[in-house]
This record gives sequence, structure tokens and C-alpha cells, in this order.
Amino acid sequence: MSDRLVLLLAAMGLVPIALSYGLVPSQSVPYLLEFPVEGTNQTHVFRAIMGLYLANVLFWLAGFAMSSLRVPALWGVFIFMSGLAAGRIASLIIDGMPNFVLIAYLLAEIVFAALAFIALRK
Repeated sequence: MSDRLVLLLAAMGLVPIALSYGLVPSQSVPYLLEFPVEGTNQTHVFRAIMGLYLANVLFWLAGFAMSSLRVPALWGVFIFMSGLAAGRIASLIIDGMPNFVLIAYLLAEIVFAALAFIALRK
């Protein structure tokens, strides 16, 4: 898989997840993650997560478009996805099994971390 395709697919995959966390968290989070979002503070946290995710998407798209940013953007994918996956794996060990959505996210994070790692080794 090409470097550019890894960046494009990672960016495209992260947009709906980002929006599901922060666009209307009081509706999407209870539906996807099965717990309520109540009050300004919780909404604020989910919108900040959305902003962080979308900032990464923009960086990965910049790497897709500009060859000078390609390697740093691939490192960004690798670090971001590996970090999320490591946290989820720790939670599996410590807390037990989450719902299907979070397992699907874990699998996608592992795949994208691996793809970015492979692309960086080329």
C-alpha cells in the first residue's frame, strides 16, 4: 500500500469518528458508547477530542498532498494509532471487554499503526 493511500485512508476513517465524538455528543455518545453525556464539562471534553482528531486529519491530509510532510505525517499516524491501541489494550486487561464499537476501533487502530509502520520502513 502506498504512503499516500495510508494517509488518505487514515484521515477518511478518522473524520466520522471525530464527528461522532464531538458534533452532537449528547446524542451520539449514548448511542455508540452506551453512557450519557451530561452538562457542559462533558460536552466540552468530547468536542476537544473531536478537535484533536480533526487536527490530526488535517496533518495527515497535508502529508498526503505534500511530499515534504509525508514521513512526519506517517509518524503521526503511527504514534496516534499506537497510542490509542495501547490505551485500549491496557483497558481490556484492567477493565474487561468493552462494547463492539470500541473493539472495532481497536482493530482499526492496530491495522493503521501497522500500515504506517510498514510505510515508514520502505
